[in-house]
Amino acid sequence: MFFLSRPVVLSRESTDTLTVGVGDDFGLGVGLWEISGVGVSVGITNSVGVGVIFVSFLLLLVPRNFDPKKTKRSTRAIAKVRKANLFFFLDAGLSKEGVGKGLSSILILAHTITIRMLNQEAICYNNRIMKRVILVLLIPILLILTLFYNVPKSSSDELDDITKQIQDLTSSLNQSIKATQPLESELLNLQKKIANIKGRLSFIEGDIANKEKEIEKGYENLEKQRDILNRTIRDYYVKSYYNSPFLILFSSTSVANITQVLAYQRVVTDQDKAIITNIALSIENLEAKKNKLENEKKLLSSAKINLDEQSARLDEVVSGAKAYQADLSGKIAELTQRQTEIVNARSGTFIVSIGDSELADDYNASIKGFREQAPGGYFAVFSFGAHTHRKGMSQYGARGRAEDGQSYKQILSKYYGKEPVGKDTGGDINVSGFGAMNFEERYLMGIAEMPSTWNMEALKAQAVAARTYAYRFKQNGQEICTTESCQVFSSSKADSPPEAWRTAVQATKGEVIEDVVTYYSSTTGGFLTTSGWDTTDGAGGTNFTDKAYEKKGGSPWLYKAWYTQGYSISSNKCGKSNPWLSPEEMADIVNAAIVLSKGTGEETGRISPVTTSCWGGNPYTMDELRQLAGKYGGISSASSASVSQGNGTTGSVSINGINISGTDFKRAFNLRAPGYLSIPQSGFAFFNIEKK
Repeated sequence: MFFLSRPVVLSRESTDTLTVGVGDDFGLGVGLWEISGVGVSVGITNSVGVGVIFVSFLLLLVPRNFDPKKTKRSTRAIAKVRKANLFFFLDAGLSKEGVGKGLSSILILAHTITIRMLNQEAICYNNRIMKRVILVLLIPILLILTLFYNVPKSSSDELDDITKQIQDLTSSLNQSIKATQPLESELLNLQKKIANIKGRLSFIEGDIANKEKEIEKGYENLEKQRDILNRTIRDYYVKSYYNSPFLILFSSTSVANITQVLAYQRVVTDQDKAIITNIALSIENLEAKKNKLENEKKLLSSAKINLDEQSARLDEVVSGAKAYQADLSGKIAELTQRQTEIVNARSGTFIVSIGDSELADDYNASIKGFREQAPGGYFAVFSFGAHTHRKGMSQYGARGRAEDGQSYKQILSKYYGKEPVGKDTGGDINVSGFGAMNFEERYLMGIAEMPSTWNMEALKAQAVAARTYAYRFKQNGQEICTTESCQVFSSSKADSPPEAWRTAVQATKGEVIEDVVTYYSSTTGGFLTTSGWDTTDGAGGTNFTDKAYEKKGGSPWLYKAWYTQGYSISSNKCGKSNPWLSPEEMADIVNAAIVLSKGTGEETGRISPVTTSCWGGNPYTMDELRQLAGKYGGISSASSASVSQGNGTTGSVSINGINISGTDFKRAFNLRAPGYLSIPQSGFAFFNIEKK
């Protein structure tokens, strides 16, 4: 904020101060002349209906009534400045934002210098006068400074600050993750190498142990052969001496005898040589093997130590980065929560708080299963109701109301706005695939839309709703289908209707609701477009699921994370065993939403599930989409999530401080989520995001 003060000279005896402020507010203050060196200026500013009062304290270096001739030279210090006097201003301001909101901010804290042009000599203050004036001014200045540090910020300023902090922290988190990923990859490769080397080392150590045993046995055998070696060497040299060819020549009686003796001696000599050579080679071979194995062991041990040291250093770096990222994630989560609270307070929206419900028909798809089994840091997207048009009557809601003591007429009045009336419903209706049949006695008996074990009042409400829905087909002579596109008819049930259902149909015979198409569905998520909140107090709020009649009725779809191809839990799951998302997978969906919102048509064309085994196509890899979304503010990993709920709709989603409308997030989720994860809602978006 910038402020400028300058004097406007009206006369020798009065000076006005003009204070102009440019910043969050624009202010104009006109000063009143000072008394004995203390001046007060009062100003008014307007900024979107905001009133501001400026109070300025003016400290004059030269008072009007100062006469240097009447002052002793010893008590004054003269500083002659021709045609100029210096004035010092300390301007401070307080602001009120609206009635009853209190002080919002200090608008001015500026020390300005004003030059006042007067045609007289300038003489400095008497020291005692200066001290008194400063003492008088010090108290209000300190009060103003105290207010400066204690005045609370407005929610608007706080929201802007929080948003900026979240953006900065998210940017730091993304940069840290980006920088850490190569190190993590290197650490992983190094750990694999170490594991392989340790395996080799373990094998070689075992091999060395075996060979050492063999070498020891070899040495033992050599000890036994030592005598043989010594005797052989001695015999060899003795024989070499006595078996001289000349002695043989002179001692032999015939040539044949000489030849025979020489041949024998040659064979014996070769045998002795062979024995000596083999024993010597065995010794040399054993020593060489031992030395080689010992050297290899030393080399591998040294390599293992070096790799362990490198791994420890990398692990220290990665662990430090992870700790830093965890700290950033925690701060982002706290700020995101505060950001959502401010937005909710302004817009009347709310954050849902869910208990550990086990109502979902799949443990892993329930909030209880998620909280108990999902890895830390993982996410799951839960739908409030599914496969529903949210019109007319909730069947599980009707059951909950019946369990709560409401009659079928009260139930119908709540859902359709009026009670049934009696009509002549006799005659036949044309049923697809079956032809004409009696409307009351066969067709209604075969309606298979609600378990016959439910509360009788709920069954009666269902009988009236089914009768009213089909009655218009009967009256118009139209054929009615037998599937969920109309309402389910079972011929086998019509042949032998359960006693409770027969009683409900007969007890309400002829009752229809006039001028209403009696739509109904299993579960609407606690809200219907035709009648609003389906709760015990008729209102939403943080704990609306606990108040929902569908919860009382035991609906497995009130709050469920969906990951199957159809609504049956036995339908194809595309290899997934749960609907949980890693921080990287959730970030991938956020990046998809960002690109869908800000990218070009060409960029959005490849946004589809990465699980091509179920969907085919040529989708972006997670890395490719992250890089593409990076230029629009994408993220690498999700660390926080907050969802604002409205009147039966999800208003906005905030992930790592990135705000996405509920509709846009649902679109991105259904386009990009892996496998068959989905928010199975048509025409509306009403869901929540949980983080483990």
